Amino acid sequence: MKYKSNNNIVYSCKYHVVFCPKYRRKVLNNGVDERLKELINNICQKLHVDLIEM
Repeated sequence: MKYKSNNNIVYSCKYHVVFCPKYRRKVLNNGVDERLKELINNICQKLHVDLIEM
C-alpha cells in the first residue's frame, strides 16, 4: 500500500465496495462471475489501483 502525505498528515485511502443485485437474485452464475472479475482487474490495472480482496 502506498501512503500519501500532506503538510501534517499521512494517510492511505481505501474503499469498500459491496455488489448487491436487486431483490438479491443470483446473477453471478454461468461464467458471469469470471468475466466480471476480469473486467474489474483490467480496470484496476488501467487506473493503477491495488485490488486487495475480491
